[in-house]
Amino acid sequence: MNHAVRNLTVRATSARAVLVAASLVALVAWGTSALDIPHVLIGWLAVVAAALYQVKLKNEERETPVADRHEHDAPLDFGDMPRFLDEIDLAIYVLNVDGSVLFQNRSAGDTFGTFPIGAHISARMRAPGVLDIVRDTLSSGRSNQIEYSERLPSERVYLVRSAPVAATAEAGGRPTFLLMFRDVSESRRIDRMRSDFVANASHELRTPLASLRGYIETLQGPAKGDAKAQERFLPIMLDQATRMSRLVDDLMSLSRLEVRAHLPPDQTIELAPLIEHVRDSLLPLANELGVGISLHMPDEPVYVQGDKDELVEVFENLMENACKYGSDGEKIDVHLKHLSPRGAEVSVIDYGPGIPAEHVPRLTERFYRVSVADSRSKKGTGLGLAIVKHILTRHRARLIVRSEVGMGTTFIVRF
Repeated sequence: MNHAVRNLTVRATSARAVLVAASLVALVAWGTSALDIPHVLIGWLAVVAAALYQVKLKNEERETPVADRHEHDAPLDFGDMPRFLDEIDLAIYVLNVDGSVLFQNRSAGDTFGTFPIGAHISARMRAPGVLDIVRDTLSSGRSNQIEYSERLPSERVYLVRSAPVAATAEAGGRPTFLLMFRDVSESRRIDRMRSDFVANASHELRTPLASLRGYIETLQGPAKGDAKAQERFLPIMLDQATRMSRLVDDLMSLSRLEVRAHLPPDQTIELAPLIEHVRDSLLPLANELGVGISLHMPDEPVYVQGDKDELVEVFENLMENACKYGSDGEKIDVHLKHLSPRGAEVSVIDYGPGIPAEHVPRLTERFYRVSVADSRSKKGTGLGLAIVKHILTRHRARLIVRSEVGMGTTFIVRF
């Protein structure tokens, strides 16, 4: 304020100086007869009028209340602020200097429940880490940020930030503070999935690579020129190389599916001939395992929107798994039926040992196996059902798994 008054004084003094200078110039011009009296008088009056107008403006500026000229110096009025904050998808609390809650936006209410206005933030927020950064911000005025996670009712991860903001009328002109929660649960889940995926893929490739390296070193060293050792080791090496090839093919398939996940297929596919084709291609495997595959098709054709090659991959995976892991039941039933008013359902049923209930929700996770040893012995990569899930997601279809230990397993694809 002192600076503003000083500026006004300087400007008024400058206006008087201009007026005095103009009068002196007019007197000199009249005295030397450089100009006639009317012209001198007109020029002097113009300068005087301009100077007086400038002084008038400075006086009006001086009379203007400081609060009107420097609105940022006044306490911030909420006005439409609550409505503005309600449209932000972050959970936001406005805190007083003593930690009491002045306002919470709609997202905060939806996330943590309605907070009693005027109560201290610790009345509802019990996380020590969050309260620590709030206390530090209230006392020092510094911004703080931490990551906070909740386990119940579901696992959520938040990036929590506390920061000072302008004074508000609601806080009596004292400073206020913002406490903001940004939900980063999905990004953390994706990061964890990516990390697990890299670790699992590396592990799956490391085992056959180590096996191949060991056999190659043996054939180059102690067993060099040994025909019996070559006859024994070469089929194992081929099996390990084939295993890596299957794994790479499945990884490439997953990558392609993820790129096209947002593009729904636009072909019209009749399901009965496609399922019959898959059954015929798996007959050698089924005969080898002593399993019979029975198809139960409706009389009328059943059509769906889909990609033929991808749907073949879906039913190959499901029927091959049924042959391998349900071979104890010695038969597989495949049912196709039309769903009214539109849609279709395909059920692949085996009568094997079944799957324990705790494993069923995780079957479509990448590299998840109910039995690692059993899966590897049957040349599985642990990616088959993950591929099925990705394909069905692109087809806007669902995979339903029903299983009971000792009673077999049913995989249902519902379009």
